[in-house]
Amino acid sequence: MYGPLDGDTLQHLARVATFNARRDNPTAWELDVRAGPDYLTRFAHEQPGNTVVLSGRNKPKIDLMRLAVENGLHVIADKPWVIDHDDFPKLEEVLRQADLRDVIVWDVLTERYEITNWLQRELVRDPEVFGTWRPGTAERPALELRSVHCLKKTVHGQPLVRPWWWFDPAVSGEAMADVGAHLADLALWLVAPEQEVDYRTDVTMIAADRAPLLLSEDDFRQVTRLAGFPPELAGRVVNGQLYYAGNNSATLALRGVHVRLATEWEFAGAGDTHHSAAHGTRATVSVRHAPGARPDLFVSAAPGTDHALTVQRIRDKCEELQREFAGMSVTDLGTEARVEIPEGWRTGHEEHFGAVMDEFVRYFQAPRTLPAWERPNALARYYITTKAVELARAS
Repeated sequence: MYGPLDGDTLQHLARVATFNARRDNPTAWELDVRAGPDYLTRFAHEQPGNTVVLSGRNKPKIDLMRLAVENGLHVIADKPWVIDHDDFPKLEEVLRQADLRDVIVWDVLTERYEITNWLQRELVRDPEVFGTWRPGTAERPALELRSVHCLKKTVHGQPLVRPWWWFDPAVSGEAMADVGAHLADLALWLVAPEQEVDYRTDVTMIAADRAPLLLSEDDFRQVTRLAGFPPELAGRVVNGQLYYAGNNSATLALRGVHVRLATEWEFAGAGDTHHSAAHGTRATVSVRHAPGARPDLFVSAAPGTDHALTVQRIRDKCEELQREFAGMSVTDLGTEARVEIPEGWRTGHEEHFGAVMDEFVRYFQAPRTLPAWERPNALARYYITTKAVELARAS
């Protein structure tokens, strides 16, 4: 483990110790810590492994990715890879170098492994159920994706402690640049499944906006365990309140389909939520996630389409999917239908990280089997998020 000898490193060590000491299914991590002011020089010369896992501060992440790739190492880097559009050319170069050196650069896109998102894509891809995409308009988009996150939360039963820099958009990025990466990825995943998207010709940014989440000093203390606002955040504190860049929205056209992305942060709540609605010529397929509950999948007939016929088409699709997801069924709610997902297929957010690693390992064994669309779509994903932030700041 390489890093500066600072509070972030110590917090990471404490987190690993908690995993190793937990009562149920404890981990057995063994750490070789090489921390200090010269950690990057040591890393470049020593190279004790073949894969680099990157987390932490977002702004310098792309430079660390480039250093790893130039040394012939595979990379798993938590999102976001870039937070400012000025750094977008660096990402293009990193992916070009990865291609030349036959190494994998992998994003931690956990939302792909949420069962409701996966099934939504399966229904959208079925023309019998969904039809084709309605083009929509900027005011009434064909695809709407919205996520709501809580600053104060628990992970594995422990309160999540956030570092001070997490509230500095110059270090961590605005919400659309960070958690917005998931929404941009799902938009590509739904509109152009397993297809290469060229950000230069397939993506048109239309508008973006932002609004701050105001936090009191007591709010800040609760989520950081610090005594108060540090001097590094003084420029974002007005009348005793911290202006956190936590709410963003963006409207774009993706291959002619109008898409709206929205990221929101709250101080505390019953848990993070995700909502999406895909509007087709035959049906609307939606994921709804109430606070404190599990996400569910709903389908409603498009105007002029028979409801009973739509329900039958969904049942036919679920029957087709029984080979992979046995036990699925459909409940007719009168004006819409709910897809009933068996408990065995429900997994939580923590399990999704394991699924990300499993997929990475498969491609690690055979890098040239990486789907051709992954790298161009990574560029499209971060083009969307960074251009959205740039547009929002300009407006």
